[in-house]
Amino acid sequence: MPEHVLQQLFENNKRWAEKVTKEDPAFFQNLCQQQTPEYLWIGCSDSRVPANQIMGLAPGEVFVHRNVANVVSLTDFNCLAVLQYAVEVLKVKHIIVTGHYGCGGVIAAYEGNAPGLVDHWLEPVRYVCRQHADELNAIVDRDERLRRLCELNVEAQARNVAHTRIVQRAWSNGQQLTIHGLIYSLSNGLVKALDVRLAGIKALS
Repeated sequence: MPEHVLQQLFENNKRWAEKVTKEDPAFFQNLCQQQTPEYLWIGCSDSRVPANQIMGLAPGEVFVHRNVANVVSLTDFNCLAVLQYAVEVLKVKHIIVTGHYGCGGVIAAYEGNAPGLVDHWLEPVRYVCRQHADELNAIVDRDERLRRLCELNVEAQARNVAHTRIVQRAWSNGQQLTIHGLIYSLSNGLVKALDVRLAGIKALS
């Protein structure tokens, strides 16, 4: 029988499971219990931006949704389903929208060279470009302009989260829920908070 093409992944998994069990013999038994994460992470699909590792959180501590350019579209049933489950069932306390500098989706939206469905998907990012055209055009350095666009995109998507009926209903019911916008730097592995933190309907006014 030929060696399975994913054999290396299986071996990695085995070593990881053995290491975790050695460090905490009850880890997987506890993990089988109901998950109670306090965080929902909405981030980019980029393979260099893994939520748990970046935040130093173990499996079970963060509920995750990822897509190209960390877009929150009010017509994306996948994202909305994750959001509803996180808010109404898991009762997360924090929704963290996290982008990253050097995001290929953001760059493609800016340059207008995304293929097919990706081009359609990135329309919300292009809308952010149009909204902030004066600010972006005033930034002479292209790299700095794209870095700023990555930040503006996070802020816009965080506000989109706040405008969903799911979140507004939770706030109306008195549920403790805060939306944060963060940006991650691939160059140093650090995350910083952006100027968006929404903790109630009044924050949208």
